[in-house]
Amino acid sequence: MTGAVVQSRHGVTVIGGGLVTPEDLALALRVAPTLVAADGGADRAFALGMPPDWVIGDLDSISDSARGRMRPDRVLHISEQDSTDFSKCLTRIDAPFVVAVGFAGLRLDHTLAALTTLIRAEHPRVILLASDDIAFPAPRRLTLPLMPGTRVSLYPMGPARGTSSGLEWPIDGIEFSPAGRVGTSNRANGLVSLQIEGPMLILLPRDCLSTALNALGLGAA
Repeated sequence: MTGAVVQSRHGVTVIGGGLVTPEDLALALRVAPTLVAADGGADRAFALGMPPDWVIGDLDSISDSARGRMRPDRVLHISEQDSTDFSKCLTRIDAPFVVAVGFAGLRLDHTLAALTTLIRAEHPRVILLASDDIAFPAPRRLTLPLMPGTRVSLYPMGPARGTSSGLEWPIDGIEFSPAGRVGTSNRANGLVSLQIEGPMLILLPRDCLSTALNALGLGAA
């Protein structure tokens, strides 16, 4: 971690400038009540009636109006261009977990960059909330109590493999890679247990947010 400026004993919501509905933000803030805006995400937060607690980024997207509404000591300008504003936020947050909204939709390149950031080790407990899904990095071991028929997608972000129980199509013996075999649109038979080696994203329906947080040992409501 580069140097945390946002510290919380609870979860932190990070909002970007992509698609965010009032329901998205309300769901995120219910489990992660501190709100950090990634640069132009501040405009999105103000538009939704929720002033951010912090703004972090290179500040090339935030409007003068939004910046003027922030306390100067709660705006962190990071000028380097080797990382995204999302990554700049994650490396300045010290919290049990982060829920990210506004990083999917609108621009595909931004969505791909956000998914790449998820898989890095800068902040291992990050869940991205999208319009229909949640996405998070797979830990080495995970047990998910899911209803039968729940969609479970596994997307490799590099060479990966694993074993499973409770999936309709087991993953044992499969060599996954972005340019080869991927594991989208699997289904749960009930309790799902996974052991994963390598960089893998788990994607579940968005109503599984609390289930995922609890399975990751984060105990959110």
